[in-house]
Amino acid sequence: MSIHIAEENIVTSKFSIVKNSKEEENFIKDISYVIKNINISDLSYSNELEDTTNSLALSLENTWRINSKQVNIIKYSKS
Repeated sequence: MSIHIAEENIVTSKFSIVKNSKEEENFIKDISYVIKNINISDLSYSNELEDTTNSLALSLENTWRINSKQVNIIKYSKS
């Protein structure tokens, strides 16, 4: 008995910023602004520290999504 298994191309994607591009320049400028304006006036309690780090993570993720573009990766893509 033979079972035919068809080849399947699985497409994956990632977000990327081209090196030395205007988008990279904007990303660096935007994250510098976010980091510069982190409110660290009172991080005495763990919940305040957690809120600050969560806010920072969300801001960085949003900045990345705004400045990056989604690219599909297939088996023929360049590394």
